[in-house]
Amino acid sequence: MHAITIPQPGGPEALVWADVPDPVPGEGEVLVEVAASAVNRADILQRQGSYSPPPGASPYPGLECSGRIAALGPGVSGWAVGDEVCALLAGGGYAEKVVVPAGQLLPVPEGLSLRQAAALPEVVCTVWSNVFMIAHLRPDETLLVHGGSSGIGTMAIQLAKALGARVAVTAGTKEKLERCAELGADVLVNYREQDFVAEIKQATDGAGADVILDNMGAKYLDRNVQALAVNGRLAIIGMQGGVKGELNIGALLGKRGAISATSLRGRPLGEKAAIVAAVREHVWPLIAAGDVRPIVDRELPMPQAAEAHRLVEESGHIGKVLLVTP
Repeated sequence: MHAITIPQPGGPEALVWADVPDPVPGEGEVLVEVAASAVNRADILQRQGSYSPPPGASPYPGLECSGRIAALGPGVSGWAVGDEVCALLAGGGYAEKVVVPAGQLLPVPEGLSLRQAAALPEVVCTVWSNVFMIAHLRPDETLLVHGGSSGIGTMAIQLAKALGARVAVTAGTKEKLERCAELGADVLVNYREQDFVAEIKQATDGAGADVILDNMGAKYLDRNVQALAVNGRLAIIGMQGGVKGELNIGALLGKRGAISATSLRGRPLGEKAAIVAAVREHVWPLIAAGDVRPIVDRELPMPQAAEAHRLVEESGHIGKVLLVTP
């Protein structure tokens, strides 16, 4: 088979479409013929040499995919060769074939194409686990989403609105904010021109956001605490703004606030399977009903992964960028 390899870390040009050995499913695993994968920020970090796959995972980038089951490993039940699926991966999505633990498989939701489904697993599992399973966003609460036009952001807006919450977003252009509004965002903040703390306070009559989903990390830490409501929950899922920040513990105590920080890739298989099962139970019906959908900016052939990485690094997209197999 062919896969996107990284012979040496570096820029987008480091991504090489090469002939590699076919993977073989082991106990509790399935082999999926990949139809499409999606580009995530973690893939860029891996390409740069700063985010290695977990032990035992595929060395190729790609944290989600869609495709058809080509073979079942020992001990797998509930799935059959030929089933159309999408999957949460620890790596290997940028390839013609990938091995997946059966607990990380999802059926393609009703109403979506096989390719569209590739845009779902990583973002839906990230949003559901952080915003709902950990931060426990409730109806009528306010969710602040940083990077509202990203793949994570566009999914967070839709899920929060579908479950009765109010949504505020930050984004860097008028066009991106308009797209967020189309998806249901109630409060729009241009982070290049406005102070999100002041805007959130004004929009909530001084209360602040009950839950904040943050992809920036250190750069926003202090202001995120300022923007929290009393009993607010800050969920950190990225470090685009740095890894070390100063935390005003007094301010956090005053808010009776909580901070969580998680990633999906390195979690134990059982934890991933539990998240995937919760997503299938709670989110798949919303997709089938048309209340939630993946936002796909464009599709590129998988051998053009370098161009896709350039696009994502420049933030020149809204939603997800897909890589489709030749």
